[in-house]
Amino acid sequence: MSQVVVITGASAGIGRAVARLYAERGARIALIARGEAGLEAAAKEVAERGGRPLVQQADTADPGQVEAAADAAERLLGPIDVWINCAFTSVFAPFTEITPEEYRRVTEVTYLGFVNGTRTALARMLPRDRGTVVQVGSALGERAIPLQSAYCAAKHAINGFTSSVRLELLHQGSNVHITVVQMPAVNTPQFSWVRSRLPRHPQPVPPIYQPEVAARGVVHAADHPGRKQRYIGASTAATVWANRLAPALLLGHGNLRNRSS
Repeated sequence: MSQVVVITGASAGIGRAVARLYAERGARIALIARGEAGLEAAAKEVAERGGRPLVQQADTADPGQVEAAADAAERLLGPIDVWINCAFTSVFAPFTEITPEEYRRVTEVTYLGFVNGTRTALARMLPRDRGTVVQVGSALGERAIPLQSAYCAAKHAINGFTSSVRLELLHQGSNVHITVVQMPAVNTPQFSWVRSRLPRHPQPVPPIYQPEVAARGVVHAADHPGRKQRYIGASTAATVWANRLAPALLLGHGNLRNRSS
């Protein structure tokens, strides 16, 4: 039997590229997003590549809508094997120029949307003792940058949340897995879609990878979910390790200064 895969944020970018890869395997794929046009286009691509699409228009910030989409997926496609959380939103602006409502919305979609998706997936996977949840993370969840405080905070939160749930599953001896794929800068439509108060059009920090590269990393992580996280692109690995080494290097520098004084 082909896999049943649920993808949030499936209407564009990484989520849509992941759907295309699973379609080539003949998977049955529930495509979840808010944008109807993008979902229909993604569904067409899935069908053309040999997959079976199911369009589910839903806001992942609403746990009720996520539950309804999952119910439809299991009723029409079968038991869910893989759940991929990829939906997000952001605001490009200094923190002082982001309204409380905007900050809440980014948090609800980019962080709580992952929580809602994970909860919904586990409610179905744990009784069967099988299944995998993949979180599409970001190098910005390890090292924040200016002008994206809400997005960076949400991605940091996803890392902490996922680590906690992963340890709980390990403690239970569960065969359900959860893992994070940390992404580099990716050439997606987000830089045209999300709200910006910057004087110039925002763009990713090079090197910029194509969504297909990111998608291959997501599918590989779903196939091999034993690791806590995976890094896509050399720039992501460099960012993560630089962030982890910096405190040690600073501490070592301080100790050298203390010894020499």
